[in-house]
Amino acid sequence: MKRYRPFMMIAALLVLSTTLAFAQGPNDSGEYYKPADGKKGAALKTALCGVIYDRNEGGDLNTAYKALWTHFKTTDAKPNGKVWDMYSNKREMEFGTDQAGNYSKEGDVYNREHSMPNSWFGGKVMPMYTDLHHLYPTDGYVNNKRANYPFGETANPSWKSANDFSKLGKCTYPGYDGVVFEPNDEYKGDFARTYFYMVTCYEEKLPDWYSNYSESKPTLDGNTYPGLSPWQLEMLMKWAKNDPVSEKEINRNNAVWGIQNNRNPFIDYPGLEEYIWGDKKDEAFSYDNYSSGIQNIEGKDEIEGYYSVDGKRLQKPQRGVNIVKTKSRRTKKIINR
Repeated sequence: MKRYRPFMMIAALLVLSTTLAFAQGPNDSGEYYKPADGKKGAALKTALCGVIYDRNEGGDLNTAYKALWTHFKTTDAKPNGKVWDMYSNKREMEFGTDQAGNYSKEGDVYNREHSMPNSWFGGKVMPMYTDLHHLYPTDGYVNNKRANYPFGETANPSWKSANDFSKLGKCTYPGYDGVVFEPNDEYKGDFARTYFYMVTCYEEKLPDWYSNYSESKPTLDGNTYPGLSPWQLEMLMKWAKNDPVSEKEINRNNAVWGIQNNRNPFIDYPGLEEYIWGDKKDEAFSYDNYSSGIQNIEGKDEIEGYYSVDGKRLQKPQRGVNIVKTKSRRTKKIINR
């Protein structure tokens, strides 16, 4: 709206560090994260594991796995009701109609993707096999191309999905030279925060996965902390910084919370990874007075819209914390006002 344009241009010139002050935890989480209050680094990771590990598993493995089809309609629907596919943008699929079944090309069907491949943790093993925090509906053909390869970056892909949306090829990110799957820039932060969740929630299982399932070794380091291999951690930290927490992620986290009663703290607390692995790992985490340390608005990027921390669209910026969506990067930035 034109009458807010002067503020938008001023805000776009600022680089701010955000303090998120909540009456309790963010996104109506209450005192859910209180057991992690005051912890740092590895101790914070372990404390968060104790918070988020217990969840409603939804019955036995077969029952819970089948229920994912229904859950996706709540967790992964676009605003227009179509499937929100983070692997392919060839076409918008319909829930139910385009579900699973046979496929011969990209755009045929969607299926249930373990973003952390289940072969890395022994296959059909609960509770990981049905944990919605790392399961997404994705194009079946692209999912098959991804196979069990780690996430990475490739400058010379051997295969690309429609519109160059996803890529497969030899890794060109320093530290690894095997084949990797590179998701679109728009969702790299989503997958980074998914992996931060997985190595935190299941930290006690990481040494077993590394020892017994060789396909996990490019990504994991065999320890409960850090949990991720050096190159993978460095890359995912970069992805998380370049693609900040989005409205989509906030809404999905809330939806998963409603289904399985646990949350992804790396979505609730943007930049939390810095307190565990990064520059703030020697600083105590505060669950109800959180300082993200994220640098938010850079350059003269015009702002498209404002959102509250719980993802609601705002007509104008409010006092306190706002999430800002910029036109060029299509990401949401958290700022103070």
